[in-house]
Amino acid sequence: MGKKDKSEKKAKQKKIKIADHTGIDGEDAPDAASAPVLAPLLAQAARSMRTVLSRNLLESGLYAGQDGVMLALAETDGMTAGALAGHLGVKAPTMTRTIGRMEAQGFLERKADAGDARLTKVYLTANGRERLQAIEAAADLSEATALKGMTDKQIRTLAKLLKVVDANLQGAE
Repeated sequence: MGKKDKSEKKAKQKKIKIADHTGIDGEDAPDAASAPVLAPLLAQAARSMRTVLSRNLLESGLYAGQDGVMLALAETDGMTAGALAGHLGVKAPTMTRTIGRMEAQGFLERKADAGDARLTKVYLTANGRERLQAIEAAADLSEATALKGMTDKQIRTLAKLLKVVDANLQGAE
């Protein structure tokens, strides 16, 4: 095996430097103390993803946030409003309003708990269950749009890195 060309070695070192210390479009990133680079990019990507998903959900009569409620109930039907709020990371009054809106749309119904009549639990209706496929289709379309032009390896790497970022942030609480 021959020696590496010096230009190859320099290019590799430059790639490492760029990957470690750059902002958008390969420009040098500001010092960590001056301005965050990653947080605004993550926040904007999350907003864009949510906007595209919301647009894709509109056809099925669903609004932003309602998909999460329905997917949580599809996983565990018969949750209390408080349990749903905790699961989705929203406040209880927000969840109560969302449940009321979705009940009026015919996606959910509230029933007294069979074991403890003081508790009210939320269940998907048949109409709500029918919408689950539309939610999945909207999510698939949104993800395909977001990942357009990326290789499978890049997608796997992105997923791993986002899991690490999330775990770090979850541990910071």
